[in-house]
Amino acid sequence: MKFAIIGAGGTGGVLGGYLAHAGNDVTFLARGRHLQAMQENGLLIRTNHRGDIRIPKVKACTMDEYLQAKETPDVLFVCVKYYSLPDAIEFARHAAGKETLIIPILNVFGSGAVMQEKLPGLTALDGCIYVFAKIAEPGVIAQPQSILRVFYGFRPGQSQELSGKARELEAILRAADIHAHFTDQIQRDALTKFSFVSPMGAAGLYYGAKSDEFQHPGKVRETFIGLIQEVQALGEAMGITFDRDLVANGLKLMDAFAPGLTTSMQRDVEKGGPSEFTGLVDRIVALGQEYHVATPLYAKISAWGHEKGLAR
Repeated sequence: MKFAIIGAGGTGGVLGGYLAHAGNDVTFLARGRHLQAMQENGLLIRTNHRGDIRIPKVKACTMDEYLQAKETPDVLFVCVKYYSLPDAIEFARHAAGKETLIIPILNVFGSGAVMQEKLPGLTALDGCIYVFAKIAEPGVIAQPQSILRVFYGFRPGQSQELSGKARELEAILRAADIHAHFTDQIQRDALTKFSFVSPMGAAGLYYGAKSDEFQHPGKVRETFIGLIQEVQALGEAMGITFDRDLVANGLKLMDAFAPGLTTSMQRDVEKGGPSEFTGLVDRIVALGQEYHVATPLYAKISAWGHEKGLAR
């Protein structure tokens, strides 16, 4: 298969890097110094569990250059921040074909449905990923945790004409040492992931907390648990039956983290740029109102964030 990866940061860089290292045809769509470094020196993924993963030569270009080359990928992984989704949708409208699997791997729940609404005639699945990684410097991705799990699938009622290709993709990802799951319960699985990343991002930002502060009794851990419970209540109101205790699942993941880690939303806010606050926090408040589910902790953090000017 021919892969295109929009965004070569912690998510897209690891996902595409593992695929390329396994010999797959991967094109990274990036920009700036990170793009230049990949074009000149390839991509390096630094891990603590399997050493350095070096791909000395990678295909990397801007989205405009990819469109000018009139390439059509078999799989388009969208690995951008939620605030960049409109640009990804516009790119997919011109780059994807009838046989292309468009798989958004974003932190925000329901991104696939958002894309599909704007891309009639194309196939946008839903997806999510468990990975902790970031750009350490241009051309270098740091992946300090070994976790790397990808879930993707068709939403209820969606045409599954490309299910054969989706199943084939699962085998390709697994061969690249990516724990992939082509699931028939993607809404459940995506919201399960969201029930971890959203509470961690919200509580981490609100308290200015790092991973080790979540691992000990106190306000940070209590808030983290309470936020997970609000997401779980919302999911149940939406008719989703979870296959695990979301609080226990979230604490297990959190307690396995190395100390001193922060979320991408915290890092974006620290840089003074746009963040995923609207998608990770405000979205739960809005869904809570829609499904008549109380979300007092999310509402408190949302109000605080708006006062700080974070919702942009």
